[in-house]
Amino acid sequence: MKKIVLLALTLCSLVPQSSRAQGAAPADAAAGGLRFSIMVTKFENHAGYSGQFNLSDTWGEMLTDSLMQTGKFIVLGQEDMRDAAMKEQDFAKSGRVAGGDKAPTTGNMTPAQLLVKGVITNFQTTSGQHGGVAFGGVRLGGGGDSAEINAEIYVVDSTTGQVVASKKVLGSVKSSALSIGFTDRNFSGDMGGFKKTNVGTAMEHAIDDAVAFIVTQIPTLHWSGNVVLVKGNQVYINRGSREGVAAGQTFKVGTSEVLRDPATGETLDVAFTEKGQIKVQTVKEKIAICTITSGDGLANGMSVAPVTP
Repeated sequence: MKKIVLLALTLCSLVPQSSRAQGAAPADAAAGGLRFSIMVTKFENHAGYSGQFNLSDTWGEMLTDSLMQTGKFIVLGQEDMRDAAMKEQDFAKSGRVAGGDKAPTTGNMTPAQLLVKGVITNFQTTSGQHGGVAFGGVRLGGGGDSAEINAEIYVVDSTTGQVVASKKVLGSVKSSALSIGFTDRNFSGDMGGFKKTNVGTAMEHAIDDAVAFIVTQIPTLHWSGNVVLVKGNQVYINRGSREGVAAGQTFKVGTSEVLRDPATGETLDVAFTEKGQIKVQTVKEKIAICTITSGDGLANGMSVAPVTP
């Protein structure tokens, strides 16, 4: 058994890793890297797969992690994580736990501006291996393995419920020599080990394609904030470093009006009437302190939006 484990470790070290950057640096806010809060919802499994390996859950975990690694989003926990957080908040209010600064409080959860959902439409893996060894859900050998996964992703504006972007993605891996396959037997949920398999690599390729597409949609989406305090020549807004705001950025301030279809109630556009402009001087996590550079009559509650070139 020790020889098998040693062989596995040696072969794993020879398998090329995904080209996705690990631990990507935060977005350059000064270059316009404003962030949206985003949450991955459960993907539907229409691929006809129902093995021990949970296709939808693993896809969701990997997609959430990949979005986090870009540094371009405020990534929120998936629905089950948020439900668990709310239960802890309710438990803290029950009077059965010790109080203090460590107790979770209500009213502070970050809402998701964007939701990512979709459907996994195809998943298949084949093996052409002859011989080899298998353990812990991973198979190593000298033959060939292939894996393929297809999915459709949708980016939804949580305010309107509208699909603002969609794309079909594909991840596939074909290996004809030394390979690490996936047996779907006794797979313990070890994500690191899973990513080394052909199935994990194929899924990662598809997710990389999905995340790259979502990032390209950022400039087309409506990013906004609000004025929370006007104090002399200073304006405090409810967007900070968490949202990618940086010192030196300029925003327009004014009133916004949602234009709706009178027949369906659907949002058609947002009309913005500019009252003035502000420049960011100091940035904290959730707020930014700005100075008025033009205009007058700026007031609490007004909308804030980026100045387009």
